Amino acid sequence: MAIYLNKDSKIIVQGMTGGMGSKHTTLMVEAGSNIVGGVNARKAGTSVELGGKELPVFGTVAEAMEKTGADVSVVFVPPAFTKDACIEAIDAGIGLLVVITEGVPVQDTAEVFAYLQTDANKGTRMIGPNCPGIITPEESLAGITPHTIAGKGPVGLVSKSGTLTYQMMYELKDYGFTTAIGIGGDPIIGTTHIDALEAFENDPETKAIVMIGEIGGDAEERAAAYIKEHVTKPVVGYVAGFTAPEGKTMGHAGAIVSGSSGTAQAKKEALEAAGVKVGKTPSETAELMREILKNL
Repeated sequence: MAIYLNKDSKIIVQGMTGGMGSKHTTLMVEAGSNIVGGVNARKAGTSVELGGKELPVFGTVAEAMEKTGADVSVVFVPPAFTKDACIEAIDAGIGLLVVITEGVPVQDTAEVFAYLQTDANKGTRMIGPNCPGIITPEESLAGITPHTIAGKGPVGLVSKSGTLTYQMMYELKDYGFTTAIGIGGDPIIGTTHIDALEAFENDPETKAIVMIGEIGGDAEERAAAYIKEHVTKPVVGYVAGFTAPEGKTMGHAGAIVSGSSGTAQAKKEALEAAGVKVGKTPSETAELMREILKNL
């Protein structure tokens, strides 16, 4: 079992022929992902060889799905075109839409998010934007996570930060992961901590969950409330930004801290009140998870 992505997932790449698209498509093929083609209206009807695999290029997502049976799309298109690429994939009925692109205008993401809530959405789940995507180790990778960091195991990981996703996978590589999902640090995202927690709670092979958050907003506080009510599996947490100065906008998270809400301390306290053990550093967080796994 895994959440959202497994060895049977058939993946297309929107923007496969671009620089980032072709580089990461090659790496996804090397990771064992079943990449079945790409989408670029200007290069429809051609094919490219990536990772030793000849991949057809289609004019639209709908055509790619019809010809290949694809159920996942990974988006590597420039920020200005990301909204249109997402709407096209949603209209085509893709099951999972993984948006890697960084710097997508929040207004555009808001419009895509709103579109996902309408009847036009035939069941698409979006991950991202501005995220590393999702990996089910030894089965499939949809995104940019290095697939060699960690193998399969009992831990589920959901994280706002890409690099902290990689670090946590490395720290716990002796145990391994069912699925690791980077949800992205933008103010509006398609899949939240709560969505991933729910999926991990329902996945029989996930025995324990690591949740990584960042300062700013209240997503972690809401996740804490959800854990308290609905999650029976052990959860450990880490919140990046304990040393951040108050009132300052920090880094890619666009995280703004005001008063006590949004601070690392406030998030830590909310999580601990829900029974989540919270580490002060990624390594300490991994150590807390090790203790739990030893006793399971």
